[in-house]
Amino acid sequence: MEAIDSVFDPLREFAKDSVRLVKRCHKPDRKEFTKVAFRTAIGFVVMGFVGFFVKLIFIPINNIIVGSS
Repeated sequence: MEAIDSVFDPLREFAKDSVRLVKRCHKPDRKEFTKVAFRTAIGFVVMGFVGFFVKLIFIPINNIIVGSS
C-alpha cells in the first residue's frame, strides 16, 4: 500500500497545485496585453539584430579560414 501511495501522492499534490494555479490566473485586459505584446516584439527585434550582426561578422571570418586552404 505504501508503494501505491508513494506514486499517487506526488500526482495528488501536482493536481492540487494545478487547480490552485488555474483559479488564480486571470485574463489580461487590453492594456496589459498590448504591453506584453510590445515587449515581446522588441525582444524579437533585438535578438534578430544580434543574430544578423553576428552572422555579418562571422561570414568574412569563415571565408578567410575556409578560403585559405
